[in-house]
Amino acid sequence: MKDIIVQKFGGTSVADTDKIKNVARAVIREKNLGNDVVVVVSAMGHTTDILTKLAKEISPNPSSREMDMLLSTGEGVSIALLAMALQEQGCDAVSMNAMQVGIITEKVHSKARILEIKTEKIRTHLDNGEVVVIAGFQGVTDDFEITTLGRGGSDTSAVALAGALGAKRCDIYTDVDGVYTTDPRIVPCASKLEKISYEEMMELASGGANVLHPRAVETAMFAKTPVRVRSTFNTENLGTLIVGVEEMELHKPVTGVASDLSKLRVVVCDVKDNPGTAAVLFDSLAKENISVDMIIQSYARKNLNTNDIAFTIEKSDLERTRQILEYVKPELGYSNIYVDDKIAKISIIGAGMIGRPGIAAKMFRTLANRGINIKMISTSEIKISCLVDEVYAADAVEALHTMFGLDSDEIADVKGDLPDV
Repeated sequence: MKDIIVQKFGGTSVADTDKIKNVARAVIREKNLGNDVVVVVSAMGHTTDILTKLAKEISPNPSSREMDMLLSTGEGVSIALLAMALQEQGCDAVSMNAMQVGIITEKVHSKARILEIKTEKIRTHLDNGEVVVIAGFQGVTDDFEITTLGRGGSDTSAVALAGALGAKRCDIYTDVDGVYTTDPRIVPCASKLEKISYEEMMELASGGANVLHPRAVETAMFAKTPVRVRSTFNTENLGTLIVGVEEMELHKPVTGVASDLSKLRVVVCDVKDNPGTAAVLFDSLAKENISVDMIIQSYARKNLNTNDIAFTIEKSDLERTRQILEYVKPELGYSNIYVDDKIAKISIIGAGMIGRPGIAAKMFRTLANRGINIKMISTSEIKISCLVDEVYAADAVEALHTMFGLDSDEIADVKGDLPDV
């Protein structure tokens, strides 16, 4: 029985017909190694941005259902063209969208999660010797409503398919050579990692590293599917392998540094200091699929029986958050809302941090020596994150990268823009 390899190619990899032909050659090379191949592709180039712009020209607030109908068309173009390119190069191939495959999602538009993948049709085509080219980013509900998976959707599609098929590996092809210790555009001497754990990659991704989306890494970790991040344009380079932490040799406490400028901070002032108040606030946000990252509740003002609650969200969720806060104001009893949209979340990540004291102190001292003030702090076993003013983001990343011994003697070879996941 042949091994199954799932390959995923992002929008920059299939941006035009010449690049699609190049992708076809990479697919055929993998098949010629004796593997069955399933390919997941994104929409060509900036197609999703173009479609979104068209929608906004029609309506400033289009319905999420119709946006899913619109955006899902982009991948339909890519899969058909790639199947044609494979056929033209003598390789049997068939394209399939999410409905044809049976990628079943929850009934949520624009941010749906995959519930089930039906593999029967895929396996039939593989048994017939065909490469199966599948549309990423999209799914279908059990009553045949089209959905999309949100940011990183094609990566999530690929690793979910790999898990469902019991694939040997999922290769994520992009226009960089792998996962770096930080963004090479900020720190040119960033080092490419040969191997990284799921846990570390998930924290890097949630910290702002735009190589893989956290949901994709989480899906791979759940299925224990090895993932390799590699370049479409430099296939000789094996990139970075993402595996379980038990397969890692941990030599340094910190594996990478990430910065995230996509967040803003909301401070809800003078909230009633009563049991259940925070639950009302965050339940209301969760019901609208608004993800909250860092949270701090200040020390209660006993004489006023109030405190402040600060949290971070995606900038794109601000208006809906304002509406929700207005709706729950009678229950929270807050005085006003403060929004800080000029912030950056700076994170250090490393499985080697576990059981090593002094890492946080070293991080805080490094930022202090650069005159960078910390606004919020959050921690996990393998991550420490600080909120700082946006203007200090690059300086903070560079200082921490050097302090924790991550600088390479060589300048990182970045051939293209880091992918927008």
